[in-house]
Amino acid sequence: MRRFRPAAWLYRIAANEIADRAERLGRERTIGAPLEAEEADQEEAQDRSKVFALVRELPEDQRRVLELRFIEDKTTREVAEVLGRSEGAIKQLQFRGLERVRARIGGKHA
Repeated sequence: MRRFRPAAWLYRIAANEIADRAERLGRERTIGAPLEAEEADQEEAQDRSKVFALVRELPEDQRRVLELRFIEDKTTREVAEVLGRSEGAIKQLQFRGLERVRARIGGKHA
């Protein structure tokens, strides 16, 4: 049975919101408001760019864990196997990486 992980849960919600927004914008674009949709697309691209830049600034081990977990959609166990670390270590790296990104997005410096 999987344990509830708040950091992963929040990240997944954000990813789903981005996907939903992109889908909505796609429908709106076909209906009509091209200028507004383009502006929204640009805003979303800027937001994504900021998040990717923050992830790139993470320490190597945290960055790699987040890439494997959320970009390559690997399980904690799969990431542990790829990186040759324990699942506990992977969970800790993921937590620290997400907290650092979240703090930077919120305006605090971690």
